[in-house]
Amino acid sequence: MTQTIPYWHVDAFSSATFGGNQAAVMVLDEWLPDDVLQAIGEENMFAETAFIVKDARGEADWELRWFTPTDEVALCGHATLASGHVVLSDPARFGDSDRVTFRTRKAGVLEVVRMDQGYELALPVTLVEPSSQPELLAAIGFRGEAYLSWHGAEQTAIILMESEDEIRALNPDMEALRQIDLMAICTAPGANYDIVSRVFVPAWGVDEDSVTGSAHAALAPFWAERLGRDTMTAHQASTRGGDLALRLEGSGKDARAWLGGPCVTVVEGVFYLTG
Repeated sequence: MTQTIPYWHVDAFSSATFGGNQAAVMVLDEWLPDDVLQAIGEENMFAETAFIVKDARGEADWELRWFTPTDEVALCGHATLASGHVVLSDPARFGDSDRVTFRTRKAGVLEVVRMDQGYELALPVTLVEPSSQPELLAAIGFRGEAYLSWHGAEQTAIILMESEDEIRALNPDMEALRQIDLMAICTAPGANYDIVSRVFVPAWGVDEDSVTGSAHAALAPFWAERLGRDTMTAHQASTRGGDLALRLEGSGKDARAWLGGPCVTVVEGVFYLTG
């Protein structure tokens, strides 16, 4: 028996193919077993595969889950932006709207809004505090300031560095990072952007992520406090790279980080699930 599943390959936070971060978006009639969802994530081999199902509870337009090649994650920004792009760019299939909401299992209800130059995505903030992280810093190859999350959907660490050159020169020990169960965000002031970053998540099946929305849900409040303003520009200095417009709305644990950027559809087709 073969089941066909609508499938999109989207480059998020990019206006052209081969930029930003790749995501697969798959629209289901109902949830498949978790082991099948994970197997599809492994088959796709993107940082995340997003699965959406119409929200029968009516709390949002859709339910949303994300899978890396090895794990289900609690929050993923770029694949949420990609999911919003798929829904909002096809009014014949999904209805004509400038806004779509997604109910998630651990990150609440997320929102994607169409903008003139792409989309904006609202994520719950991740808040961090100073923390001694000798093993993490050794794996990153850096002696400096580390911060660990105390509020947020994911276990997150921020490593604050002095310059963009330091960020670009990083060559972490991926095997050591694979033993540390968190997302490691290295960040510094940028030369042409307010902030730059690189993000490493080997423990979750992705050595270095291309453009990480959930990381910027931590970077937005972190840098807003240091820059003294709620809007900023950001660049993730991965090989593919990507630019984001950030703004912080609200304060404390109830704040939302709004991430702006375009998306481009690379492939639209059908995934054949056999067996």
